[in-house]
Amino acid sequence: MDRIVTKYQEDCDAVLYKGSCYDFVKTVPDKSIKLVVTSPPYNIGKTYEKKIDLNEYYKNQELIIDECIRILADDGSICWQVGNFVENSEIIPIDILLFPIFQKHNLKLRKILPS
Repeated sequence: MDRIVTKYQEDCDAVLYKGSCYDFVKTVPDKSIKLVVTSPPYNIGKTYEKKIDLNEYYKNQELIIDECIRILADDGSICWQVGNFVENSEIIPIDILLFPIFQKHNLKLRKILPS
C-alpha cells in the first residue's frame, strides 16, 4: 500500500503538505531529493496569488530556488515551469529573469519547453 504523509519522511511514497512550499522545503534534508518539479505563480494577479513588485517576486523566487537546490541530490534535476510576467503591455519571460539564480549555483539550462 502506498504511504502518503503530511510532513517529510524519507521512507514515504508521497507528501501532501498544505501550506507554504517554503516552510515545507525547510524540513527536507540537504541533497535528499532527486527531482523537483514545480510551476510557481507567474505574478500576474491570478485568484490564487497577489501580484507584487517584480523585484520582490524575484527575491521570493530566489529564496525558494536556493532551498530547492539545497535539497537537490548531486545527480538530481529541477524542472521549473514558468511563463511570462505581463505589465504595462510589456512581456517579461520569467525563465530569462530567473536564469541567473540557477546559474549562480552552477546549474545548466537543458531545455525550454514550449508553453
